[in-house]
Amino acid sequence: MLQSAGIPALAIIFMGFFGYYAVMGPNGVLRYREYTRTHAIREAEYARLDKKRAALRNQVALLDPKRGANPDMVDELVRRELNVAHPDEIIVPLN
Repeated sequence: MLQSAGIPALAIIFMGFFGYYAVMGPNGVLRYREYTRTHAIREAEYARLDKKRAALRNQVALLDPKRGANPDMVDELVRRELNVAHPDEIIVPLN
């Protein structure tokens, strides 16, 4: 009787092992929720970075020497980087 129950018991243990990892494992059902949450966070971060990249691309286009650099943009960039302003000027950041 012990020999005839050994193979089904081994099969049940084997299926239980894979069933456990299907639910609780690193790629299991319970981890799926965490993956979707992480995916949503990364999508939001990607959208933010894409918006920032578009703004930087616009600044680069304004500073392009082939098209003629925008004098206001060049002046703003130089004053910001060198921290230079006349005493009677009022600087209003538009961030």
